[in-house]
Amino acid sequence: MPCFTSVITEEDLDTGVMSGAMIFIEDDLKINDFQVSVLAAILNICALFGSLMAGKISDYIGRRYTIVVASIIFLIGSVLMGWGPNYAVLLTGRCAAGVGVGFALMIAPVYTAEISPAESRGALTSLPDVAISFGILIGYVANYFLGKLTLKLGWRLMLGIAALPSLALAIGILKMPESPRWLAFQGRLAESKKMLMKVSLSEKEAERRFRDIKIAAGIDENCTDDVVKISKTSKNEQVWKELFLKPTPAVRRILFTAIGLHFFDHATGIEAVLLFGPRIFKKAGVHNKSKLLLATVGTGITKTVFIFIATFLIDKRGRRPLLMISAVGMVSALAVVATSLTIAEHHDEPLWALVISLIAVYTFVAFFSMGMGPIAWIYLSEMFPLRVRGLGVGIGVAVNRLMNATVSISFISLTKALTIGGAFFLYCGFGLLSLLFIYYCMPETKGKNLEEIEALFSKKKKNVDAEAMQPNPNK
Repeated sequence: MPCFTSVITEEDLDTGVMSGAMIFIEDDLKINDFQVSVLAAILNICALFGSLMAGKISDYIGRRYTIVVASIIFLIGSVLMGWGPNYAVLLTGRCAAGVGVGFALMIAPVYTAEISPAESRGALTSLPDVAISFGILIGYVANYFLGKLTLKLGWRLMLGIAALPSLALAIGILKMPESPRWLAFQGRLAESKKMLMKVSLSEKEAERRFRDIKIAAGIDENCTDDVVKISKTSKNEQVWKELFLKPTPAVRRILFTAIGLHFFDHATGIEAVLLFGPRIFKKAGVHNKSKLLLATVGTGITKTVFIFIATFLIDKRGRRPLLMISAVGMVSALAVVATSLTIAEHHDEPLWALVISLIAVYTFVAFFSMGMGPIAWIYLSEMFPLRVRGLGVGIGVAVNRLMNATVSISFISLTKALTIGGAFFLYCGFGLLSLLFIYYCMPETKGKNLEEIEALFSKKKKNVDAEAMQPNPNK
């Protein structure tokens, strides 16, 4: 029987609780809109650096221990935020948490993809996103109840409780298997094969995966040694050269695709909805704090339900069709959100505009959660060849965090410069561009072994589409 794991990235609970906590932090610490924007964005700015460090560190100490490091760093940040006597300490804690988030976001999809069988890799790699959505929902629900406490206690408990899942993850991950691909790349072939026997559907599949991994790692496929020596040059010094200085056409396209997909993952404004939901719903006509927090619970429920649905469709329908449907739905919903918020802002918040705004926001979250949200991470964990996967995924996560931070820090300013409706029209425009990007740049990877995917990016689009329709002969 296969063994699998879902690594919960700590950003999930933090995003949920920070969305509601900011309402009370503004009142308690008397901070202005710029300080709110910095507080919202600093986690992702620091996560950018964390993701870049995590790639190299995970290549040295392994995937499991990198997750432990991520959990400990985030735990420290959560304790600081829960204490939060002033803005400086709160900002420091959020920055530390950001580094932990960067580590976790880089390593979670890589680890899950590397231990998963090809037939179920999409569903298993999307499980961290299910956990993220569930964590955000828990954060929203916690906000609703903790918001009824005193001003000084409520928001601190909201932020401090994020330390609990970090501690549980740091302990629990030690009982999970190490990545067999990472073990092979360290020359530890006997351990790699042993782990493959645990996480594969059959002994035959384990043998096939072991052979493919040895070839990808530059080891003779007929080698039967328990331990082999891997050249330090081939492991370390060549990675930057192969990814940036002299990449093959396939690696160049993979890098472009990873950067582009994670640019559009946040350029369409999902972080604005998740983090500034109360502000958006207030503009639509909801003014009571308790009702604002309750409206965000609806966002969390929608995200959790649809990302759970996506886990059952990804390996059956494929990545590319779901991405196309997701992008079309997101663009349509964003256009409605922008229009209804513009009407609400200029016509004294009519009830029908409020209802349409709420429905459109939930629809946008639903389409994002069934496609762009989980599949961007699945593609990132699948695309890069083993020899550059740690650094390549780190670059993709860094772009993701940079765009997340950009949206977080610019949203309030955009609503002042363009109006809130104008901000969502801008996100809608990026959604249209993402649709074109997906159509022309994203091949189907469903059912392919990780070692086969590099070849997809060396072929022209029509050939890739035709091949995607064919069954995998290795199954």
